[in-house]
Amino acid sequence: MSMKKQITDAMKQAMRAKDKPRLGAIRLMLAEVKRIEVDERIEIDDERLLSILDKMIKQRRDSISQYEAAGRDELAAIEIDEITVIQDFLPTALNDDEINALISAAIAETGAESMRDMGKVMGILRPQIQGRADGGAVSGLVKVALNS
Repeated sequence: MSMKKQITDAMKQAMRAKDKPRLGAIRLMLAEVKRIEVDERIEIDDERLLSILDKMIKQRRDSISQYEAAGRDELAAIEIDEITVIQDFLPTALNDDEINALISAAIAETGAESMRDMGKVMGILRPQIQGRADGGAVSGLVKVALNS
């Protein structure tokens, strides 16, 4: 079953359960998918959907930090709830050991020796971590690995 179909089915379940916060977050996801499909006149596949959901989580994390800085904890709580719903549709997150193993394999595969090779390493890692780990955090780990 495609991810888009899973999200649509989850929306129907949330409607039946009268779970308004979950329903709202799911509708936001579907609205973003629909917007991109209409703008680009394409049918979104699972890989592109993963990148969309990843971007939505990143946007919400940015909003949370801004809301907390402004003392708007009630708005930050809403964003946290939305992240939780979005993460339900992402693959299981990678743990630190799995991320480090992927980094080591990518460095070995590319023969990377310095920071100049970081783009090559990230090019290999990006599809593997999509929706499963924060790209910024992985990028930092790659920098540390290449500098040591």
